[in-house]
Amino acid sequence: MNSALLTLGAVLVLVLGYYFYGRLVERRCVQADGNRATPAVALRDGVDYEPARPLMLFGHHFTNIAGAGPIVGPVIAVAHFGWAATLGWILLGSIFVGGVHDYLSLMMSARSEGKNISEIAGRLVGKRAAAVLGLFIWLALLLVIAMFGILAAQTLIEVPGVVLPNAGLILVAMLIGLAVYRWGQPLWVATVLGVVAMGVLIYAGSLWPLVWPAAWGNPFVFWFLALMIYSLVTSVLPIWFLEQPRDYLSSMITYGGILVGVAAIFAARSPVATPAHVGFTSTQGPLWPMLFIIVACGAVSGFHSLVAGGTTVKQLADERQGLPIAYGSMMLEAVQAVSVTFVVAAGLYWAGRHFAPDGKSLVIDELMKAPQGGGAAVVFVRGFASLASRGLPFISFSTGLLIAAICLNATLLDTLDTCARLGRFVLSETFGKRVPPLANRWVAALVTVGTASYLGLSGMGKSLWPVFGAANQLIAALALLIVAVYLVGIRRPSRYATLPGFFVLVTTIAALLYQGYGFLLGPKRNLLLGGLSVLLVVLGLYVAVEAWERIRRLTCAQPAATMLASQPAKSGGDSFPGAP
Repeated sequence: MNSALLTLGAVLVLVLGYYFYGRLVERRCVQADGNRATPAVALRDGVDYEPARPLMLFGHHFTNIAGAGPIVGPVIAVAHFGWAATLGWILLGSIFVGGVHDYLSLMMSARSEGKNISEIAGRLVGKRAAAVLGLFIWLALLLVIAMFGILAAQTLIEVPGVVLPNAGLILVAMLIGLAVYRWGQPLWVATVLGVVAMGVLIYAGSLWPLVWPAAWGNPFVFWFLALMIYSLVTSVLPIWFLEQPRDYLSSMITYGGILVGVAAIFAARSPVATPAHVGFTSTQGPLWPMLFIIVACGAVSGFHSLVAGGTTVKQLADERQGLPIAYGSMMLEAVQAVSVTFVVAAGLYWAGRHFAPDGKSLVIDELMKAPQGGGAAVVFVRGFASLASRGLPFISFSTGLLIAAICLNATLLDTLDTCARLGRFVLSETFGKRVPPLANRWVAALVTVGTASYLGLSGMGKSLWPVFGAANQLIAALALLIVAVYLVGIRRPSRYATLPGFFVLVTTIAALLYQGYGFLLGPKRNLLLGGLSVLLVVLGLYVAVEAWERIRRLTCAQPAATMLASQPAKSGGDSFPGAP
């Protein structure tokens, strides 16, 4: 089939999904009020709570939720299950599950004093459930940091031309943050200067690629540790100084990468080389449930609720910006996942002897065998370069490699520092009172990044992605159930959250049990990952049962819940009778 027609049809479906279903959810469940003070305004502190310009906040939110998820997940799914099931889950999942999850998580937090999902669970469900959910979220964040750190390090090794642009972008971001928030410069001026600076850095990187000499030691270990140190330091700095402007600039790179990828698909008009359906089983496991947890961020991702209720809500200046920022970012991420699906399916080959101008393979199966779990990143980078050089005459294969690697690494670094900040939040806010040292932001950040570093260097890279995907989706299911409790409490329709929440819950638990069995009793035993899979199932089921019981009690006591709408908000937050 023609990859261009498939891409065009998918993008149109996503646009219609935003326009009709996204606005329906806003109208039925939220009723955004532009006159209501958001936590960013009411609790402004200049460090974590700081109203942001809408475009900067969109860029910050999008690059943080995207990361490597809409790239790595579709690549693995296409290679193991084919493009048809991958595309179907991206479209249905993003519109009916992911977009709803992201938007309602953001708005629930915006009306709950900017609290994160575990704190809101404590208020709506119970303190014990909040502590369990907090531990669960922290463990999931460790997997994100470890997995994305592996992928970023692998990309720095594969395409050394991205090293200089990524390092230089840190300094440029700091200057942009100072220019906008401290020197009072217009955003458009800072944007133009930032884009020009990025162009210069990318050109310099192509001229002077920085390769780690083999005689100096293992390059993967060096780059991985360097990335962990960067994440640690960034996570404790004021968000406006580095993290937010870097995310904003990175979003420009990502937008450009998506446009180039889609343009290459249309210009090359290549037939899809990957089969529509590879099989119902693969080395990753059965299509259900494994496909639905492998393709995470491109369809639904619990990590998005952590970003929405962790950093984005603390910068949201107006409730009416919530739908385009949260639901809109999810649709754009789905567009990115669709483009990746067909960049790989049409840009690479399924079998035979096919080589790029640099002499390396362009066959999906061979590229997936790259070490340290970075195979999917390598597949994307080389598929992008192959298709772009075929369809766009002004892009050579080497230039395509550089563009793809820069796009991938930019979002990876954004996700890394955000995850470290979120891990700090969870440890400090959930466990800081019980363990006083964790209330210190440096200690909480060090514990989070240090533990993730151990996971990343443990040699379990190829096994981490499915576990990360399952933990990620289980957070999404639990977040949707917490949202459902909230909606029932304020007498709004809860089925928009309940139905997708239970689907994701059942699917994810099935995936974790399948993986746990393989890790504990299979031929390739890994007791750490097996134990982690079982622990995640137990923690997730506990929170799910507590949330469902709370929904049942509130539904049975609806007359009392009518008081909700009339109760005054406290610092922008709703509350309802019987909340712990």
